[in-house]
Formats: sequence, structure tokens, C-alpha cells
Amino acid sequence: MRIVIAGAHGKVARRLGRLLSRRGDSVAGLVRNPDHRADLESDGVEPVVLDLEHASVAEVSAVLAGADGVVFAAGGGPNSGIARKDTVDRAAAVLLADAAEAAGVRPYLMVSSMGVDTVAGGATPEGVDEVFVAYLRAKLAAEQNVLPRPGLDTTVVRPGRLTDDPGTGRVRLDRHVERGDVPRDDVAAVLAALLDDPKSGAVIELVSGDTPIAEAVAAVV
Repeated sequence: MRIVIAGAHGKVARRLGRLLSRRGDSVAGLVRNPDHRADLESDGVEPVVLDLEHASVAEVSAVLAGADGVVFAAGGGPNSGIARKDTVDRAAAVLLADAAEAAGVRPYLMVSSMGVDTVAGGATPEGVDEVFVAYLRAKLAAEQNVLPRPGLDTTVVRPGRLTDDPGTGRVRLDRHVERGDVPRDDVAAVLAALLDDPKSGAVIELVSGDTPIAEAVAAVV
């Protein structure tokens, strides 16, 4: 398969890129910073320098042409302010979806976040700082824009709190799960499994659990 990953230098995205490359897939990684090219090349990923905050649909769709799947794993980052939560976590996800439709690439896998339901309907959860609220709102808006789309087979994955612990290969996947942690290794492995077995229209929450990843993905409706 040929897979394009947006936000390819992120911690989950690099793990995914390495997984896919090692199993023989062709992987292109979209990055904003040209200094990240060498890291992607060392992962076996073809770097494509393209800023999704400023690129056009035509520019992105040209990169996606011929791909078998697209993954949105970009984010404004922990040190970005409210404005970039919107321009990256929402607008860039929508741009990538628009470009995938234009390029005729149906499988679209979006990494979102647990907790987005807490801001549904304009709600403001108590005890949450305004930047994180903006992040959750941006992720929810992105989900609502890309689901459903007749030209895409979209799967949304909402991981719990991400850790750098070694992956266990066992998770819990469901429409709603209790909040918990999940290693980035296991998130990447779940994303790879979903590229093999897309779940069009599904919104899946993901935390560590007891079920082997392949079995957990197969059970998702």
C-alpha cells in the first residue's frame, strides 16, 4: 500500500511510519519543517515538505494522488496557542479531507482525542484551561466535518492519555470507554491495523486493555 501521513514527525506518526515502512508499505510523510526530512528518511518514510496551514487543496491532492489511504496525525503541539488549535487541529484536518476527496482517495484515518464529547453543544468543562478547551473544540469540529462524507471512508480514533511506555499489543477499543492511558506504540499499531481493515464511519475510543490489537480492530463495528 501507499500511505500518506500528515504530521509525520509527531510521536505517534513516526511510530506509524516505521511500522508501515518495515512491513513493506510505501509511506510519504507531510511535514512543515524541512529540518525533519532526515528523521523521516531514517524511518523509511519519504518526506514531503508541505505546510497544511497554508497549502491549497490542489497542492495537497497532488501529493495524495495514487495513495491507498491517508492518515491525519497532525497537531498544533502542546506549546501552541488557541489560534493554532483551529488552524491545525481543525482546518488542516478538513483540508486533508478535501484533498483526499479531490484525489479520489477514500480511506481517511483521523487521530482525534478522548474528551471531545465534553465540549459538544458549546459546553465548557470545568477545571480545563482555555487552550485545551480550544483543542477539544477544534478536534470535535474536525470530526463533524469529515464524518460523514460521501467521498470518504473515514475512521476517527480517539486515544486516551498518551504515554511513551512500551506497547503491550493489547488495547480496549469501543465507541465509549473509561478514560485511561495508552502507549503511543499501541496507538500506532492500531492505526496500522485500521489501514488494513477500515471501519468507515466509526468513531473509536482507545485505551490500554486486555484484547490483542488485531482482535480488537476486527470486533469494531
